[in-house]
Amino acid sequence: MSEFEGERIAKVIARAGICSRRDAERLIGEGRVKLNGAVLRAAATNVTAKDKILVDGKPLPVKEETRLWRYHKPAGLVVSNNDPEGRPTVFEKLREQLPRVISIGRLDINTEGLLLLTNDGELARYLELPATGWIRRYRVRAYGRVDDAALAKVAKGVEIEGIKYGPVEAKVETSQGDNQWLTVAIREGKNREVKKICEYLGLKVNRLIRTSFGPFQLGELARGGIEEVPPKVMKSNIGTGFFKDSHADRRRKIQRS
Repeated sequence: MSEFEGERIAKVIARAGICSRRDAERLIGEGRVKLNGAVLRAAATNVTAKDKILVDGKPLPVKEETRLWRYHKPAGLVVSNNDPEGRPTVFEKLREQLPRVISIGRLDINTEGLLLLTNDGELARYLELPATGWIRRYRVRAYGRVDDAALAKVAKGVEIEGIKYGPVEAKVETSQGDNQWLTVAIREGKNREVKKICEYLGLKVNRLIRTSFGPFQLGELARGGIEEVPPKVMKSNIGTGFFKDSHADRRRKIQRS
């Protein structure tokens, strides 16, 4: 049986480690993907292993062993392959140090700290899902004051501007002049979630550092540093079942999530 059969082309491109599924759809829209010699315009196209897929004129790379890296992202870098505003990106910064990789989730341009990178688009999608249940932890410096009573308001989740956010674990670490340092833990990782929660509490974030993503820690990794997670450590923390499953089984897990 072929490795994939009747599967959306954007998923196939993502699994090859070229980019995320969302970015694959963008590449298709820009006319940078060819299917069997013709420029493809519709992302909702199913393909099989017999089809010839080219991205920017190059065939999809052979699926490599899944790899994972910890990266201490500095502020000032965009987590994107191409930034329309011409700002420096994470992938440009790491181009000479890593093979083609994609990020597991994203961090805003001014957010620092732990960013996980992988060559496996399927793994990235799996770990990004809220249903995976991995906690993202942050240290936050924010202007203003908040007390335990206020933090209790978000402990069971909150709705802000029509968007529902899940339970948030937050506590004050220290006060520093007009600022406070807090630790915040979330499970969903919605767009700008930590900043929006803090704004809801009357705080203005001026520094945000992600310290962990699930079992993977920032630790003592230097700013701008990159370190590969050993395969045994990766599999023991993610679960060997994911790696043993066939691609079809993995897809079913992701779809159920």
